[in-house]
Amino acid sequence: MKLCRFQTVNEPLAVGCLNDDGSITDLTGAGLSNLAELLECESPESRLSSFNLSTLPRHSATSVRLLPPVDRQEIWAAGVTYQRSKKARMEESDFSATAYDRVYDAPRPEIFFKSLPEKVAGPGDPVGIRKDASWNVPEPELALVINSVGRIVGFTIGNDMSSRDIEGENLLYLPQAKVYDRSCAIGPVILVGTTESEIRECVISMTIHRDEACVFQGETSLNHIKRPFEELAGYLCRSQSFPTGAILLTGTGVVPGDHFTLHAGDLIRIDVTGIGRLENHVIVV
Repeated sequence: MKLCRFQTVNEPLAVGCLNDDGSITDLTGAGLSNLAELLECESPESRLSSFNLSTLPRHSATSVRLLPPVDRQEIWAAGVTYQRSKKARMEESDFSATAYDRVYDAPRPEIFFKSLPEKVAGPGDPVGIRKDASWNVPEPELALVINSVGRIVGFTIGNDMSSRDIEGENLLYLPQAKVYDRSCAIGPVILVGTTESEIRECVISMTIHRDEACVFQGETSLNHIKRPFEELAGYLCRSQSFPTGAILLTGTGVVPGDHFTLHAGDLIRIDVTGIGRLENHVIVV
């Protein structure tokens, strides 16, 4: 099942279930006011199946605005989890190449803070490129949805926008390269009731359009993520707590070439089979 947050004209925020026909079942009619009420359940899919969904209101996809499927969860990210990502990060800078090479094979993964929930862009919202950077790229990623006890309860799509020139200048500049206004997009839905082995059979792809022309296209299998999902979630939850849960981006294996940089007005489309499409246009921030 696919969970979402949405808003209709002149109505408050609502929680819904995206159906195969594109319509949205309004779960607020079943007493749900936020996603956490489902994500904290032992089995969100079992809780959903206990509702009589046929009796709840439905909205057409064209009559609602999808919001990022984030309540109050912090957004974190793991890096260098694909061989392709390791190569790209090493190419950014001779100064930092050894660090990226070592973390790929180290027991402890690279994990860093990405965004507060109120700063997350949703489907159709703009994402940003820094005005003080000259080499900006999107990073399409599978995202793990983790509840307050550290259990992975679902999957969504994330875009970890990055300024590669800033990070390449000095590894200590990573927070500035990764964390700024509109540097993270999440959506369109949270897929629940799917296992890691099932999601690893899926493909993540990205296209970037500029003036209606496709200027980049790439894809990779999610099975190329080196580390087990439970391992990544376990390291995130070590020595810290997430009372409202967290979302963890799992790294990127789709990397534009070294001569590519985003422009204002570009359209980024990220697709994951079984989850859907996250689409955002680019602005300068």
